[in-house]
Amino acid sequence: MSEAKLITIVVPFLNEKDNLPILLERVAGVFAARRENWELLLVDDGSTDGSTEWALDQTRTNPHVRLVRLSRNFGHQLAITAGMDRATGDAVVIMDADLQDPPETIAAMLDKWHEGFEVVYAVRRSRAGETWLKKFLAASFYRVFRRLAKTNVPMDAGDFRLVDRCVVDALREMRELHRFMRGLTCWVGFRQVSVEYDRAARLAGETKYPVWKSARLAFDAITSFSASPLRWIAVLGFGVCVLATLWVIYVMVLAIVQPQSLEKGWASLIAVMAFMGGVQLVSIGMLGQYVSRIFEEGKRRPLYLVRSDTRDPAGAK
Repeated sequence: MSEAKLITIVVPFLNEKDNLPILLERVAGVFAARRENWELLLVDDGSTDGSTEWALDQTRTNPHVRLVRLSRNFGHQLAITAGMDRATGDAVVIMDADLQDPPETIAAMLDKWHEGFEVVYAVRRSRAGETWLKKFLAASFYRVFRRLAKTNVPMDAGDFRLVDRCVVDALREMRELHRFMRGLTCWVGFRQVSVEYDRAARLAGETKYPVWKSARLAFDAITSFSASPLRWIAVLGFGVCVLATLWVIYVMVLAIVQPQSLEKGWASLIAVMAFMGGVQLVSIGMLGQYVSRIFEEGKRRPLYLVRSDTRDPAGAK
């Protein structure tokens, strides 16, 4: 009989004291009926509510639990990266601690993995506890991203997924600072398949992704995977030049045909100048965003810093 595979469940968390005990219980229940070995790798992204103390207590009494503490809050995507860098499993499951993604879905993911798939992503069949606005914005983002980035990120798929060791190793080669992990996972390729599930409402606590954070993640995703915004600026600039040329021709003709009417054009002239000024500011701002990313990547700082690891294996930072 072949040796049982090790599955690492990477769970980044920030102030999830009420959810973590239930998460551990449900994950343990999944593997109680399976043959795989497992470890729950908790990545503390700067918690202050007692979550860290609970996790530390678990590492002393439960051999399945491991805690990696980051030196400060680095953000959800980098916390996922830290967990994947330090995961030792033959396959790695990425999930959040809020229990909106049910741990029981891991069983279906593992079955697909044993069939030979290297990436198994979970697709939300329904989304309980989310407003119509959030659902609409999420659907709009996926459509825009797929069109701009030319990367086939599945609709209604979040970070909840299983990846094989070969995929983990490929993702560890990519050390860009502004990360969109679900996009990177699709970009690396390999054999991918989906499983469907019904997303539950958050069990306890507050969401760590309010609208402004979701918007920032969407912006980072688009600018990390596509240069289309820069092309839009070029198209917009060309369009403004055409309109300005037509306006100049119109004014010249008007000066010949009805010179007395030119004095009445101040309002329209100011409107045109304001429009062109706005276009220039937007263009400079977009260019600045891309330049700032080059500047930040050029510093070559570590993506994150680890304060402690209860098992302390060598790992990338």
